[in-house]
Amino acid sequence: MKPIDSVLALVRPEILALTPYSSARKESSGGRVWLDANENPLTPHAGAPRLNRYPDPQPPELIARLASLYGVVPDRVLVTRGSDEGIDLLLRAFCRAGQDSIVITPPTYGMYAVAAGIQGAAVRSAPLERDQDFALDVGAVLAAVDASVKLVFLCSPNNPTGQLLACDSVRHVVDALAGRAIVVIDEAYGEFASEPSFAGELAERPNLVVLRTLSKAFGLAGARVGATLATPELIAVLKKIIAPYPIPTPVANAALEALAPHAIAAARRSALGLVEQRRRLAAGLAELPAVRRVWPSDANFLLVEVTDSARVMSVARAAGLILRDRSKDVPNTVRITVGSPEETAFALETLARA
Repeated sequence: MKPIDSVLALVRPEILALTPYSSARKESSGGRVWLDANENPLTPHAGAPRLNRYPDPQPPELIARLASLYGVVPDRVLVTRGSDEGIDLLLRAFCRAGQDSIVITPPTYGMYAVAAGIQGAAVRSAPLERDQDFALDVGAVLAAVDASVKLVFLCSPNNPTGQLLACDSVRHVVDALAGRAIVVIDEAYGEFASEPSFAGELAERPNLVVLRTLSKAFGLAGARVGATLATPELIAVLKKIIAPYPIPTPVANAALEALAPHAIAAARRSALGLVEQRRRLAAGLAELPAVRRVWPSDANFLLVEVTDSARVMSVARAAGLILRDRSKDVPNTVRITVGSPEETAFALETLARA
């Protein structure tokens, strides 16, 4: 069996057999007068951008720029509404309700379990090793995988703890599960880290999927633009079940502007600036009486253990400082996003009163 055949064998058979909806824009090419999609030719909003035509489901120019950004060929890219849609599509493609399972490594991003719950898939846990700065427990991950497990989600840099997972450990998991499960590496915060993306390893590891987003380093959280990177055969499967028109025209245009060469350079400078602010914030937090520990981070946030998370959150809220309480994941912790120099100073000044 070819490696890709073993990957496709994990997909729900009814999805493989599905004939996807064929939208008007998939079928149209060229033409001068379009009367195929029941659109309104008389734009009723005077002075507004012309949005009366349905958008391309997967805009070719946007695909090409994302492929260039992530160092892959275009047929390995699916544009999604943020990374979250990629997570949802994978759950729907691989997991049968009441039968299949996923593995997560808590504390980690909550949408993996939420998407599994919506799909009716069970969730198995292989916790990160807290006493080793939340390192990946390879043995626990592999032990959690049985015949029901179709997807293993690894977040690197991890949210909410901030650290990169050791690359050798991740490769060990991917290779050990070849033909048995898909390993999904969520690299939403990859631009803030020093290690290269796993996207460069897709060709040699067909059971690997990489999730990326323009929400963080590119500052497009409000636009909702993500990318699922995988083998062309798996991308073709996901295209069967994605919404007919997932990327609105203004969103595609915003993403294209953000992916112009000068804008990419600006995003990289911004990421470097936030890494420097991360160092400043970590050093300042470590001096505060209410802070017990600041975990190392490769993302644009810090996980901080405090003496009393309820009090810290109360003091912060009273000052108008909004933080994220992560005590449900790690007792007495808050997650603090790295802000501007002024925001960092305000955060340190406020938390000094806690």
